[in-house]
Amino acid sequence: MQQKKSINFGFRGWMLILYQAIAFLTFVAFTNYPLNLLADMYGGPELISTLYTTATIGGIVIQLIMANYIGKLKSIKKMSILLGVISLVLAAGVMLIPPFMPVLWQIVYFLEVLFVVLWCTFSIGILVGQWFPRRKGTIMGIATLSFPIANALLGVFAANVFKTGAPDVVGAFLPFMILAIVGLLIGLVFIKDYPEQVGAYRDNDKSITPEMGKAMMEQEIINKKTSVWTVGKTLRSPEYWFIALPIGLLLMTSVGIMTQTVTIIGTFAEQLAPIGGFQGVMIFIAILTCFCSWLIGVLDTKFGTRKVIVVAVIAMILSGFIGSVYNVGCLLVALACLCVFLGAASNFPVSASAQYWRREDFPNVFTILNPIVNIIQAIGPMIVAMLLFSKGYTFAFTAIGILGVISLILILLFKPIALKARDDKYREAAGKALDDELASRK
Repeated sequence: MQQKKSINFGFRGWMLILYQAIAFLTFVAFTNYPLNLLADMYGGPELISTLYTTATIGGIVIQLIMANYIGKLKSIKKMSILLGVISLVLAAGVMLIPPFMPVLWQIVYFLEVLFVVLWCTFSIGILVGQWFPRRKGTIMGIATLSFPIANALLGVFAANVFKTGAPDVVGAFLPFMILAIVGLLIGLVFIKDYPEQVGAYRDNDKSITPEMGKAMMEQEIINKKTSVWTVGKTLRSPEYWFIALPIGLLLMTSVGIMTQTVTIIGTFAEQLAPIGGFQGVMIFIAILTCFCSWLIGVLDTKFGTRKVIVVAVIAMILSGFIGSVYNVGCLLVALACLCVFLGAASNFPVSASAQYWRREDFPNVFTILNPIVNIIQAIGPMIVAMLLFSKGYTFAFTAIGILGVISLILILLFKPIALKARDDKYREAAGKALDDELASRK
């Protein structure tokens, strides 16, 4: 039967996009924002970046443990709401705890990083894959627009935090907190584990009747409990590492640079003053990243995740080696190249898991891929901070260029056909039927 997708994603689909986008924005506001702007008030950038890294590693351990049980959970949606509530309570602590209580603030910040990562990149990511298995690239391309938007807003609020004599931390964070609460309510009211549970359609594909959709959902729930892609088999697969490592390195470098933009851009404060200084550059980054995030998402859906990762790592190489030249023009070009994958890199864990593995295996694989990607991402702020304060920002960009070359080699080694052969082997050993579901994956 020919697929009939409407132009948009359906009302419930748009609500899921909003839920994911606002969760991403909350992550930026309450993890990157303090690290970038408030670190000096609560212990210094090196200490806060270490807390960020350690907390992310803790979240990864939790995700890997959960990978053994994710297919048996009755409701991913309920888990996401619980993680969201905890994240917002901790975010309130980040916002309200005053500078004269730095140890308490550090503990709360540590827990916030741990839980908000589980909320925005883990639990909601599974929901996106279950609602939009074929259109996940476009969906995440739209949702990750919140990353550049948040970074642009960061520039505006950064100016306001220290506008008066005493830092107005609460006033700076309050708009983000209000929006986060709205996002959580959207998830609570409008989203279920599967679109069929609320009369919507998988991928908004209205050629599927409600009866067909319900039967597919019920069969998928059963199959997830016996997925052949266990933790051990996934981690032993070379194809898994060939795609996981480049994604992780893309996120590591983009997050690492963005947590130190105040210092990096401030290097050329006088030269950049005519175009608005830090705030002007951040708005430029936001606009360009919004376009690139959307475009990469569309190209992902059309041509396949592997091909757009190749484009992203080429941009990473260019960003690194151009940024290694100490020059304001080169810095701006390097940041422009960074924009190509700044938001888009966050698409790839969901997109790759849904693109190259079966629907029944998606939750298991994503639950394993996402933490490995996150642990690589987590060391970005710490590494960039160390290189920045010991060698200068150009050395940090040189490292990005080298990591980009390594990423390009790895993603070119990833072959979907080899992954399908491994999938066939696992299914045959488990007594499951073989078919061509993965044969057309690009």
